[in-house]
Amino acid sequence: MAKEGPNWDGLLKWSIANSDGTRPPRNLSEEDRKWFMEAMQSQTVDVIQRMKEITLVMKTPEQELEAQGVTATDIEGILAEYLNMLNELQEHVESIDMANDLHSIGGLVPLLGYLKNSHANVRAKAAEVVSTVVQNNPRSQQLVMEANGLEPLLSNFSSDPDVTVRTKALYAISSLIRHNKPGIVAFRLANGYAALRDALGTENVRFQRKALNLIQYLLHENQSDCNVVSDLGFPRIMLHLANSEDAEVREASLRGLLVLAGDKTGGNSGGLGEDDEKLKQILEEQIKGISLMSAEDLGAAREERLLVDSLWSTCYKEPSSLREKGLLALPGEDDPQPDVASQHFEPPLRGWARTADSNSRVKKQDAPLLLGPSPPN
Repeated sequence: MAKEGPNWDGLLKWSIANSDGTRPPRNLSEEDRKWFMEAMQSQTVDVIQRMKEITLVMKTPEQELEAQGVTATDIEGILAEYLNMLNELQEHVESIDMANDLHSIGGLVPLLGYLKNSHANVRAKAAEVVSTVVQNNPRSQQLVMEANGLEPLLSNFSSDPDVTVRTKALYAISSLIRHNKPGIVAFRLANGYAALRDALGTENVRFQRKALNLIQYLLHENQSDCNVVSDLGFPRIMLHLANSEDAEVREASLRGLLVLAGDKTGGNSGGLGEDDEKLKQILEEQIKGISLMSAEDLGAAREERLLVDSLWSTCYKEPSSLREKGLLALPGEDDPQPDVASQHFEPPLRGWARTADSNSRVKKQDAPLLLGPSPPN
């Protein structure tokens, strides 16, 4: 870390006194030059050196610490230092170049090892750092895949006893497999959809949101997976979550149902089949609730209004009663777009845009995958 800094007030006054704009700059004396350089260098961090130092700490296993006489109580005492170290590392790897350098200096594998740490908060923070390393970074995505980094992330996501660890692991998985076809394939083959189904069945709202967002992305990337999620019972879970007290969970569930209802791959004719009547009942209840909203609440629920109407139109081939009641497009709002779901599939991430050629996608139906139960915990 940086050393204790100089007297910044003194440095500022010195700078103003020597560059007031009314006279040409004078040459610095050797003494002034030395003082100025020392002041600036004391605030400079050699990032690569710091990453190497952090890597050295990460490479030291707890067993070795215990062999050196460090007790479990002592280890608990230095957990805060571990977390501070991981926080610092995360700041450094926000730069894509530094994220890629982490592998070059031998720090990637030890970081992935922290995903198996005995302390939940360390496992969670390690997953958070991995997310930063791979986000919109194809090179680091490849390096993590080659280092078998997906395996511990999937394990933590599907079976860790701590829901925060599970949530952080899911976020890291999402960052790892986005715009990463080998990653998506590996996720599907590892029974990832079954783990997503289990995540939706928890009571943790944040966990549910992240799972729903990843499901939408995966269905957008491969629409034939609609058959997989339908066979795994996702529609009924989403119908349940469409009544969630959390607005984001409600909207994400409606978006997922809209994608499934509009699926016509594999001979499907659209709709939700045997769940259509249950969906109709839920939509009618939501339309009733929307009708009772205040003007302010109606404005905040614009996305939900559009989703309810689009889902009703898709399943029942007629506009919802929201249109008749004048509750779909309020005064001052733009005309509703017919497709309210697609904008949510690819949220912008760290200024990086994908340029995939949509015409090159294979349109034949893939064989259904992952129809079995999730792996035992």
